[in-house]
Amino acid sequence: MTSPTHLSAPPEPEANDQLANRVMRKVAIRLIPFLGLAYFLNYIDRTNISFAKLTMSADLGLSETMYGLASGLFFLGYILLEVPSNLALHKFGARRWIARILVSWGLIAGLMAFVPNAPLLYVARVMLGVAEAGFFPGIMLYLMFWFPRAVRVRLVGVFMVALPLSSALGAPISAAIIQYWHGLFGLEGWRVMFLVEGVPTVVLGIVAWFYLTDRPRQAKWLTDQERTWLDRTMESEQSDTAAAGHASARSSLRNPMVWLLGLTYFGIGYGLFAISYFLPTIVAGFAEQFDTTFSIAQNGLIVAVPFLLASLAMILWSRRSDRLQERMWHVIAPTVLATVSVPVAMYMNSPLLTIVVISLTATGIFSALPIFWYLPTTFLTGAGAAAGIALVNTIGASAGLLAPYMTGWLLDATGSSKAGLWVVGGFMAMAVVLLHVLRTRLTAADEQPATR
Repeated sequence: MTSPTHLSAPPEPEANDQLANRVMRKVAIRLIPFLGLAYFLNYIDRTNISFAKLTMSADLGLSETMYGLASGLFFLGYILLEVPSNLALHKFGARRWIARILVSWGLIAGLMAFVPNAPLLYVARVMLGVAEAGFFPGIMLYLMFWFPRAVRVRLVGVFMVALPLSSALGAPISAAIIQYWHGLFGLEGWRVMFLVEGVPTVVLGIVAWFYLTDRPRQAKWLTDQERTWLDRTMESEQSDTAAAGHASARSSLRNPMVWLLGLTYFGIGYGLFAISYFLPTIVAGFAEQFDTTFSIAQNGLIVAVPFLLASLAMILWSRRSDRLQERMWHVIAPTVLATVSVPVAMYMNSPLLTIVVISLTATGIFSALPIFWYLPTTFLTGAGAAAGIALVNTIGASAGLLAPYMTGWLLDATGSSKAGLWVVGGFMAMAVVLLHVLRTRLTAADEQPATR
């Protein structure tokens, strides 16, 4: 029940700012670390196959193309169920649906330890994608319920830093488990890694059921005043968006802007997935390219460097975007950096220079992502946001189906990773072009009078 003080005159601007800052701090502390940890585990469970490959390929008889297919098949189930999963989250609530996703994907990720051959590895990867479908767009939708636009990019950037950190920290952890825990439970190191890294996700899913809150109006951990302010603020923003944008799922799925965003994310995602799934292979290739050999654990530490630098850049770049309240050029500039640098990496004459250039590529890709995901929220709301964000992620995720397979096939066909990285650069160049088209259309839309 609203207290009588809420019916009095509106608070002074300074007092309102203090209230807003207090609420945002509480919400950020409550939600961002938990969701960030979930995203951290999400990407580890999705990409730890890149380290398993270093010894798993020999055990299961995988070629580079077969490994690329296994990596990419994750996205088959993911793509098919992405939109329905996000609509289910909107209908049943984030708490229930996120908990379900975490538990099911954690179980499948752990059970991958017991695949006996390539065909069952393919099946397991498809099922992992089915279980995980809707997680990332669901979190993006969930954050729309809690964070006003003025602070959303910065806080989404803090949340999404879990993505490069999962590689920066997950790479040496995964590599160390494979190398030093080989033989634990009588299993090969890569099997131990799958088993050990699946368990925390299941535990976090059980915790999510009790910890998460669906909407601000249900947040008992906020005071009445704080809950009322946040609920009214978010309702007002969503009403404004609905007045000028798309609130129904059908209109969102038919909106050309949503498809443009999806194709743009495909281009950026192609670079993201190619690097995530093949960087350990590229580092292992230094042995032949530069006559330099690294152990599996050393490989993990080297792979961590680009992602660690990208983590820092992502936070700083997101803060800059919020401070200047500028979005499009903050997506375009880092995408251009990644586009230019990615094919150059393979023409460096030392491991150090190669990692420096790959670090620039990773910095560009990851810096663009949190600001890119702000764009759909400027014209989508309600069920339209659930469907539209899921569709954008579905189109982008299809790059995950293509990039690992194409990169692996080109590696088998040419014996070098250069051709694959030129393809990465081409798709990212496409993203740069589409971002300029989006900038023109979003600017034109802002200049149009709002219509229902």
